Amino acid sequence: MEIIRGLHNLSQQENGCVATIGNFDGVHSGHQHILAQLCDKARANNLPAIVITFEPQPQEFFAPKLSVPKPSVPKPSVPKQSPARLTRFRDKAEVIADCGIDKLLVIHFNQSFSQLSAPEFVQQVLVDKLGVKYLQVGDDFQFGKDRCGNFKTLLESGKDFGFIVESTATFSLAGERVSSTRIRQALEAGDMELTQSLLKRPYWMSGHIQHGAKRGRTIGFPTANVPLHRATPAVSGVFAVRLWGRDLGVCKNTIKHSPDSDKQGMDGIANIGYRPTVDGLKGLLEVHLFDYDGDLYGKLVHVDFLHKIRDEKKFDSFDLLKEQILNDVVEAKRYFSK
Repeated sequence: MEIIRGLHNLSQQENGCVATIGNFDGVHSGHQHILAQLCDKARANNLPAIVITFEPQPQEFFAPKLSVPKPSVPKPSVPKQSPARLTRFRDKAEVIADCGIDKLLVIHFNQSFSQLSAPEFVQQVLVDKLGVKYLQVGDDFQFGKDRCGNFKTLLESGKDFGFIVESTATFSLAGERVSSTRIRQALEAGDMELTQSLLKRPYWMSGHIQHGAKRGRTIGFPTANVPLHRATPAVSGVFAVRLWGRDLGVCKNTIKHSPDSDKQGMDGIANIGYRPTVDGLKGLLEVHLFDYDGDLYGKLVHVDFLHKIRDEKKFDSFDLLKEQILNDVVEAKRYFSK
């Protein structure tokens, strides 16, 4: 999949496509259904399938610029605060590519772009830059300055400029609409089984392992540290996890991603949050792998969150923290044994 960063990087080769527009945060099963339909339409008409998305997401751009409170501190009551992202951009792009999309157009959402009226967005982006032939959006889609454009606006524009607009049907699971909001709620409740059903995959994060304070090894639990690169993680606490990567070294519990894959999977436990016992200031994902004694620094890894063990908690001493981690390891291994 080709990633096109900015309208200015579009060439004449992109003139003519089948497109959809959205944040696609999490790229959940509903999104995957939309993208599959988009690919089918593109192949039937011998056109590229293009996803149009924005960075930052519009909600993030318009949200108040707040410092993120620690979990132990009550959150301030501020309206319209942007929700936590389910996926950082790199992870989102990876899943979109796996869905068969040809091109991902990333529009920088800034003050200037936010002032485009609905007709200007249609003319400048959909018509002049992309030459859209088919457009798929939800029937509740809104766009343009002050969200003045909607599905009806697009239908009328399609008649004027010669492109077809189709609505995407609501995708439901167990009688409820699949949405990024519903996934955040499932994560907050620690319901990883429901989360996996909504996503059609485990909830995961990726990143490069970096050096940390190395406190974990002093109590017998060395950790691989993954920076979150996000203001607020959508999930926090202690989890049974599976870490995936290439050339990770030898581990007693190593498994293969698939028979023909060079990715290794290793089981462990992870803490994601602010490490209140050491008064951490930045969110961090720390993974302790079972029976592993290698070097992961600099490796790009992918961490599946499979089962929530408990919420993050502040301990009065490292001895108490070590005792709790021992209990966490027992529960995680019990989970994997099933």
